[in-house]
Amino acid sequence: MENTHSSDQTKNLTEKRIISAQEILQAQCNALLRLQNGLNDTFSDAVSIILSCKGAVMTTGAGKAGIIAQKFSATLASLGTPSHYIHPTDALHGDLGRISPQDIMVMFSLSGETEEICRLLPPLKEQIHTLIAITGNKNSTLAQNANVVLDIHFTREAGKLGLAPTSSTLAMLALSDTLALIVSEERDFTDVHFAQFHPAGMLGRKLSHVEDYMRPLSLCRLASETESVRNVFLSLRRPGRRTGAIMLTTSDGTLSGFFTDSDLSRLFERGAEKDFDAPISTVMTRSPISVAVGTPMEKAVELMIHKKISELPVIDLQKNPVGMLDITDVIALFPHITRE
Repeated sequence: MENTHSSDQTKNLTEKRIISAQEILQAQCNALLRLQNGLNDTFSDAVSIILSCKGAVMTTGAGKAGIIAQKFSATLASLGTPSHYIHPTDALHGDLGRISPQDIMVMFSLSGETEEICRLLPPLKEQIHTLIAITGNKNSTLAQNANVVLDIHFTREAGKLGLAPTSSTLAMLALSDTLALIVSEERDFTDVHFAQFHPAGMLGRKLSHVEDYMRPLSLCRLASETESVRNVFLSLRRPGRRTGAIMLTTSDGTLSGFFTDSDLSRLFERGAEKDFDAPISTVMTRSPISVAVGTPMEKAVELMIHKKISELPVIDLQKNPVGMLDITDVIALFPHITRE
């Protein structure tokens, strides 16, 4: 009986938690719907101001609103718009010198009456000409001093107490993210630009190209297709890291074939000693699979996995070898592909 009672208590507690969570999430959804339905011309005005900015987009805010301001600045910068966050207290203690007249300022404050923000307004307006306010109070001191006011249409925070910044910060986050994305779209910001600002991590890897990860020609084994197998292997001994394949070329330098350590092993297994002194063109793989410079790295790795190959030549527009991808170099960098 005790076990049954305990099980019922656990079930009731679980149901209660889920219901409470659903109510909180619904409150958050409602905040976003109010924001969506409340968008007006001022949003477009803010986009125009940021697009016409000759300097950087500075952002500021205190407390949780300050965290959203930092995130907005980071998002703008990652999408091609120069931006910097400045803490309002630090600004009052010398960091106003970081701001130039060509910059614009985006200030985040739910009440629009945050002490640090209001104290910052007079000296800031002497330093900068354009101010955007993101606030829940369009009649506040902040709003009255701003060129453009973006109202987040705040009513109440989520949860029973309705005290912790939740719905307000969610609305600020969603509105500022939307602003950053619209600006990037109108700047014709592409995935190529995105890769330039994200050279590290999975994002950068997914948007990189084969030349970013290939072994350069100086680290590859390259020979003429007219050379004998024996001469090729005697002349291509290299210290340090090596690849298990040789790229073969015609007299004009274009890629014509491929010969791997596995191919060499098969010659030994067949006892085909006579082939060691024949031109390597007689035993090489002709017209090997290759990729051109500029091929997205993700596509190249997918090709290697699909074709079950360990080395992939990289060629230029004239079909001349310029490097090689080796699976041992990329397998750890693209686990989302190589695990499939």
